[in-house]
Amino acid sequence: MARHGAQTPFLLRLSLLLLLCPGGTMGCASVAVGSPIVPLGSPVTASCTIRSELCRGLERGKVRITWMLDNEPMAGSQQRGPGGTVVSNLTLPQFNYTQAKLWCWLEWNGTKQRVGMAEIRAGYLPAKPFNLSCVLNLSDYGLRCQWERGADSHLPTSVTLKCAGSRAPAVTGCTPQGDRSHCTVPRRLLQLYRQMEIWVSATNALGTAESEHLYIDPMDVAKLDPPALQSIQSIPFQTDCVALAWEVARSIAHMELQCELRYRAAEESVWALVTGINGQAGTVQHCGFLFGTQYHFQMRCRRSSARGYWSEWSPGRNYTTHEKAPSGKLDVWWSTQSAGAGGRLEVQLRWKAPRRREANGRVLGYRVTLSPRRRGRDPPTICNTTRTQCNFSAPGGTRRVYLSAYNTAGESAATEVILLERKGQPLARLWTMPGDERSLWVHWEAPPAPVAAYILEWQPVPSEPGPCSACWQMERDGAATAALIQDGIEPFQRYNISVYPIYKDAIGVPVHTAAYSKQKAPSYAPKLHLQSISKSNAELCWDPVPVEMRNGFITSYTIFWADSIAEVSSAAVNPSLRSFVIRELKPSTLYKVHIMASTAAGGTNGTSLTLVTMVLDEIEIQFLFLTLGLIFVLLILLLICFQKNGRVKKQFWPSVPDPANSSLGKWVPVELQQEYLQVPGVKEPGLATISTITVLERAAWGKEPAEGRGRPGCGWEAAEPPRGPSGSGETVQYARVVGEGYRGQQHVPPRLYLRSSSCQPLLPEPSPSPKPYQNLWFHWAAPHGCPGDGGCPEEPPATFPLLQGLRISGAEELHD
Repeated sequence: MARHGAQTPFLLRLSLLLLLCPGGTMGCASVAVGSPIVPLGSPVTASCTIRSELCRGLERGKVRITWMLDNEPMAGSQQRGPGGTVVSNLTLPQFNYTQAKLWCWLEWNGTKQRVGMAEIRAGYLPAKPFNLSCVLNLSDYGLRCQWERGADSHLPTSVTLKCAGSRAPAVTGCTPQGDRSHCTVPRRLLQLYRQMEIWVSATNALGTAESEHLYIDPMDVAKLDPPALQSIQSIPFQTDCVALAWEVARSIAHMELQCELRYRAAEESVWALVTGINGQAGTVQHCGFLFGTQYHFQMRCRRSSARGYWSEWSPGRNYTTHEKAPSGKLDVWWSTQSAGAGGRLEVQLRWKAPRRREANGRVLGYRVTLSPRRRGRDPPTICNTTRTQCNFSAPGGTRRVYLSAYNTAGESAATEVILLERKGQPLARLWTMPGDERSLWVHWEAPPAPVAAYILEWQPVPSEPGPCSACWQMERDGAATAALIQDGIEPFQRYNISVYPIYKDAIGVPVHTAAYSKQKAPSYAPKLHLQSISKSNAELCWDPVPVEMRNGFITSYTIFWADSIAEVSSAAVNPSLRSFVIRELKPSTLYKVHIMASTAAGGTNGTSLTLVTMVLDEIEIQFLFLTLGLIFVLLILLLICFQKNGRVKKQFWPSVPDPANSSLGKWVPVELQQEYLQVPGVKEPGLATISTITVLERAAWGKEPAEGRGRPGCGWEAAEPPRGPSGSGETVQYARVVGEGYRGQQHVPPRLYLRSSSCQPLLPEPSPSPKPYQNLWFHWAAPHGCPGDGGCPEEPPATFPLLQGLRISGAEELHD
């Protein structure tokens, strides 16, 4: 059962196809359109009719008709017609296709099938042909006509050439092949020497268009064969005329012909035309030719009625006219310089070659003399050259030279050259303007004095050493205020231009200017160099762009700089400057800098320069180093002073005597040489001789002590005790010792003096020797029961050998 259900749609489709096929349905569906060809953009109507009696198997009420224009669905209106038919009508308000297919579809039980189709085309009326022209070929007398088609009509179009005689009906003269726009009417359909009517007809399904009708006699449009030039000769006696002879073709020998002659010099591009020549004459003379010049000649003819076509130009023929001696004056420019020794004058003479009209042939050379040529005598020649300049030496005081040109026919009249001095007034003003890429207009303001002529000089920059011999020209009109320079001018090349006014008796001082005929961006931009840099400024310098790479006048240099965060700044610099200082930069920052050289026509960027600003300025760095240097020097000086200067040391660290560690503490009297003091920690001192002892009474502290005198000849005296300002004794001298030397030493004068100005007892009591860093004054304490002012003197310490000797030697006196 399921299998049967699956086969049902397939069977329906198959039955529908069999019913609707043309053979099986016998045309059960038909499509009709109002017109298969319509004007483009016009409405189109169509209908599709289904005949139920011819489409067996279709159930009523389930038929649906749809439309497709090519692949685009269209909506139609469906209704039942007479006889059990189903009709669908479709109206297209605007048909915008040049060609399309309209399909009728039948939908039955969910299946769609195309049952009919109509093809529709759209276009325009044929365009009107124009520019109809015809030419009669005398070789076969066929009339070849051609025309131009109009716009495409998008429809098949047939084109024919129609012709009609004065008494004959219109016939088709010819039909072009394919899409060609020309065809040839055969001789049998032509009426020669009679007027005929000719036109072009274009026809398509929408209508017909015709060209303008052409009324001609076929012979009036005949194109003749060109004549042949036979000979060209100069007329004698040095005239500027020539005689030409020609021959016409046999096919046109019986016709009245009108001919033209054209000629030009070999180096020219423009033809000179001679009209009104009678073709039957066979010869003609014409004048106005230049002497010694090669010309190219051609000739053509047509019927005298002047309604036909010209023949092609005849093959060309060359001819060179005879020469004549050069004529006219030469344009001359000079410069002079005194040679010094011998009073000679060095002259540089330059001139322009004579114009072709004045050369009268090929110039063979030029001759310079110091005097004019007279009959029968030729002056001595100082320069004979084929060039257009000559350097020679003339006698001092020479003011005139004479220049002439010669060819095979003779020599020209001499041109007098007056060697004037350059001391006249200069021009009031000079400026230039480009003419085109290869020319320059030079304008000037004339000076107050009348001028006979002007000399213009121009020199390319850079140039070869020495002046350019051809880079000058003369303006003979003294009233002129402008001149066009064309010789050797190149675009993007700089020229220095000078203008000299020539007066009757002097040459004016030149005025100079520079110019370009055309400018563009420079070919090269300068390379930046870093000259100096600080934390906020950077000075840059560069070399100027070479003249040959500028391609124009440098209008400015532009400096661009940017930091790491792409903050770009720029500054325009005058082109005369070669350096620039960038200010207000950030300290310790990386910058990229480049330069752009600009002309009026554009700019060129140079390579990039990377720089990093400093943390400190140079002055700040110098001040920092100077400060550190001063501090270092002061430290060195203080260290030296502390190490070497005792006074400075005593100011900060006073030196307190240490009797225990002094040399006197180690002396031993002679009487004790045999006695050795057994004191712990005391080494054996050296022996010393005691010369004088002063014994103090216990009850007389503070009084003047008695002096004991030693043996005569000891060389000393008791010193008076110093007194204070009041005259009372504030200090008491209680001992003086003069040593005679250590044991084992030779006798030397007394050299040791020990004096104490202290008001205190010598040593209160035995005590250990102080350490080297201890001050004995501050470490002694007064004994119990003694006044703090130094009373209660005690026995000298056993560790002091000198005082031990005093105790032993003065025991009797002390007990007394």
